[in-house]
Amino acid sequence: MLASTSRNYLKRVSRKAALWSPQPECTVTFSRCQSTQQVAATSAPRPSSSTIRNKPWSFVPDQSFQGTARGSAIARYQYRSTGFANSKLTSEALRLCREMKKEGVKPDIIIYNNLLACLAEDCQVLEAWAVFEDMRFMGIAPDRNTFHHLIHASRRLHSTAMWDILGKMEAQNITPNEQTFHLMIQRHIVSDKRNLEFVLQCLYELGNRGLVPDLTITQEVIGLAAELGFPRLALDLAENFEATSVRRLSPETWMRCLASSAEALYAEGVQRCWEIVVGDLNITPDEGLCLDVLHTAGRHGLSDIATDVIRVLRILGADWQEHHFAPLVEALCNAGKLKDAIGTLDLMRSSNIFPTAITAQPIYNFLKQDIDKVDGAWEVLDKLRNEGKTIDRTAINAIIRAAISLSDLQRAVGAYKAFPDYKCVPDIDTFNSLLSGCIIASHRELGDRLLLELKELGIKPDATTYERIIVLCLTQTTYEDAFFYLEEMKAQKFVPPRSVYDAIIRTCIAAGDSRYTLALDELKQCGYTVSNSLQTFIDSGGRESRPRS
Repeated sequence: MLASTSRNYLKRVSRKAALWSPQPECTVTFSRCQSTQQVAATSAPRPSSSTIRNKPWSFVPDQSFQGTARGSAIARYQYRSTGFANSKLTSEALRLCREMKKEGVKPDIIIYNNLLACLAEDCQVLEAWAVFEDMRFMGIAPDRNTFHHLIHASRRLHSTAMWDILGKMEAQNITPNEQTFHLMIQRHIVSDKRNLEFVLQCLYELGNRGLVPDLTITQEVIGLAAELGFPRLALDLAENFEATSVRRLSPETWMRCLASSAEALYAEGVQRCWEIVVGDLNITPDEGLCLDVLHTAGRHGLSDIATDVIRVLRILGADWQEHHFAPLVEALCNAGKLKDAIGTLDLMRSSNIFPTAITAQPIYNFLKQDIDKVDGAWEVLDKLRNEGKTIDRTAINAIIRAAISLSDLQRAVGAYKAFPDYKCVPDIDTFNSLLSGCIIASHRELGDRLLLELKELGIKPDATTYERIIVLCLTQTTYEDAFFYLEEMKAQKFVPPRSVYDAIIRTCIAAGDSRYTLALDELKQCGYTVSNSLQTFIDSGGRESRPRS
């Protein structure tokens, strides 16, 4: 079956070939197939005018093709030296030069530059200059890359070496380009002895020559200025580059400017960088950087940025803590937004974050400026209460402290009596502040009443409470209760501070009470040293005036 099919197929092909041929005398015969995969075809000689070709195409070898001819000796050495330069194989490059010398092959500028590239990577300055001199003796003029390798080789030398090479370039009528200054700048950025002044000098020279600094160069200089604590300079360089270039700095560069500005408490830099990083680039800083920004915002009253940082912290998934809100309260107070600052205390407590006296310290600093601000604070509290906000007791404590700092004990006691009006309960800080006011006014009776109310509220006295009640007792002519409270303080496992013993010793010596020796012994037993002023007071028999605590 297969044999007959092949035979019929060959017959049809033969008939078609005869029709295609313009010469009737040209015949083509085919032998019988020995198998289905082998076909032997024979054709009779045909005239040159026939269109039937005896092979598909004619191929004339091209002996000038680069793959068929062997390259020149210098080309082979150029190829090998380039590989050694890319691999930084200085020893192999030197062996190649020795091999060229043996074969009598004259090196060219490519060979010399590749050798210089290897020597520059190893900082072999003397050898690099020797190669440079050998080039001159060989009559080969150096090019810009030659001097670039010399600059790279001299990166560990003094900066004057860079300017000397630059002078030699100009003597050869070779104009420096951006890469030239990039190598000079890079030397003072990555080395241990970073020199910002030299880098700025190079940038200035770039501008004078009409050259535009590369993006990489600019980012490295900005990063160096930011890292060395010059945020204003870094920010000016960044804004100047973006104002004169179509390219934009990387987000990392702006983050470094923001971090440097926040670390230096540079308010203007923090404002500008925060708008770019968070607003334009939509980048979320980490929690540590957010804290630095919060401190700067708190110091300079940047309440909008401080509020935005709190928002970013929530986006980060960070748990709000007291140290996050304390700078916010400070920023609001420095911005004159007392109502928002007091309202922030309520926000903290609603978020299960408990404000402390330190949190409300900015409110106290704001109110203690004059008595009118203390009176105005009550209007703010009333507005918040009418708006349905909860008044935090730390805000009232701040009012009490401000009144006491202004020596207005009456207003302080009035603020204490107003706690029930705002559905607040006083705490230990409230009583400690009031006791300090009693000490200033030497009001022992009020102090005893406050101590009684403290116990009625079930508030446990702390070490500060005992310290102030002891000092209050010492302000009186009869100070026997001071020793009683001292023993009670020690019974509660509180270690009396040195200021307590100092006050007792001075009072006893001034009154001619020999019990000062007992207090002096206890002071030493607690590990305290006798200060020079106290020793002088003891030696003088109490004739020197004692400053009140």
